[in-house]
Amino acid sequence: MNAKVSLVELKVSSRSHAGHTTVSVRGEIDLYTAPQLQEELASALDAVPDRLLIDMSQVEFCDSTGMNVLLSALKQAKDQGGVLELAGPRPAVRKILQVTGLDSVFTVHADAAAADPARR
Repeated sequence: MNAKVSLVELKVSSRSHAGHTTVSVRGEIDLYTAPQLQEELASALDAVPDRLLIDMSQVEFCDSTGMNVLLSALKQAKDQGGVLELAGPRPAVRKILQVTGLDSVFTVHADAAAADPARR
């Protein structure tokens, strides 16, 4: 039996504009892809942005490992005197945020474009 396991890739890109960095995430954030996200967020935070916006509109799934990566990045941003915000989470991700109470820990914007100063 030769079963194929489809690997869901995580694609992360970032752009900066006037002290604001937007990190766009696409795919699934889980035990296997969370280290990649953690590395990308650490790189973005190395530049010490005033505001880090994570565009979650293309994230199909995020498990507890992914939530821990986001929490760690939030703590780092706060320690540096900045803010980290989430934008555009899909219903499945929004539900995880609500069930865990993290929707009150993170600032969550419904739409990435409205929350992104570079798009205004």
